[in-house]
Amino acid sequence: VQLQASGGGLVRPGNSLRLSCVASGTFVSLDIMGWYRQTPGKQRELVAAVSTRGSPNYADSVKGRFTISRDNAKNTVYLQMNNLKSEDAAVHYCNALVNLRDMYWGQGTEVTVSS
Repeated sequence: VQLQASGGGLVRPGNSLRLSCVASGTFVSLDIMGWYRQTPGKQRELVAAVSTRGSPNYADSVKGRFTISRDNAKNTVYLQMNNLKSEDAAVHYCNALVNLRDMYWGQGTEVTVSS
């Protein structure tokens, strides 16, 4: 199973970005999918996750600004990030629980927020 993340980039504070992550390979079920982020010297932290049925869970710091969604037909999870702040700058990693057992990570996509 491979996860391919895309959509990162450089934006000004207050602007938006949309991250995408596509899962490929052979699996029976693609379960919880999510996005984490990491900055140098800090632990990777959960940003948002979504269940197979679309139930989301968000870190307090992004509630009201970020929206996670998924397209099960496309094996894809999205993260719409609005009103970006400097503290959102990080390498963002997608994550998926597969076959209710195995966890996979994407390669990371960098989000830079700077004026």
